Amino acid sequence: MKLGLKQDEVKIVEYTPEWHEEFIRVKEELVDHTGLDGKRIEHIGSTAIEGMSAKPILDLMVGVDDLRQVDKELLQAFQKAGFLRLKVERPGEIVLAKFTDDTYQEKTHFIHLVEYRKELWGKLIFFRDYLNAEEVARKEYLAVKLAYLKNSATGINAYTDSKEAFVRDIVSKRFSS
Repeated sequence: MKLGLKQDEVKIVEYTPEWHEEFIRVKEELVDHTGLDGKRIEHIGSTAIEGMSAKPILDLMVGVDDLRQVDKELLQAFQKAGFLRLKVERPGEIVLAKFTDDTYQEKTHFIHLVEYRKELWGKLIFFRDYLNAEEVARKEYLAVKLAYLKNSATGINAYTDSKEAFVRDIVSKRFSS
């Protein structure tokens, strides 16, 4: 299993159970370095959806009580585990990444630091669990991804935007069922 994408690169690879094994390994490492409860670390994104082809980057969600209280000590603990804070501005989220080497050209893992059991936490867990349970939705999601890749192998923001309506539609089912 090879993880990693260069900046703005978009590609999808076949699902591998090794993604889950890597999540378990990184989760244990994060618990050791940060002292966070393992229940606050979840595998999210397409690599967490069994059988789903995905970008070869592992997404983890880490829950904290209050993002405004994230201190230098916690960020240093993540750094000891190989994760650096990115200059990405997202509402309700701090993003960190792990790289293949110290050139910082190829990301292999993301941490989405969010408030534990708050709105964003719930949406991301619901999306993952829904796609794991619903084969038709998985196939539709893959079709959305592949449609983007027919035209481009770059443009991570455009790729993410191309999936937004689908994701929003799935998440809207959270309170309607």
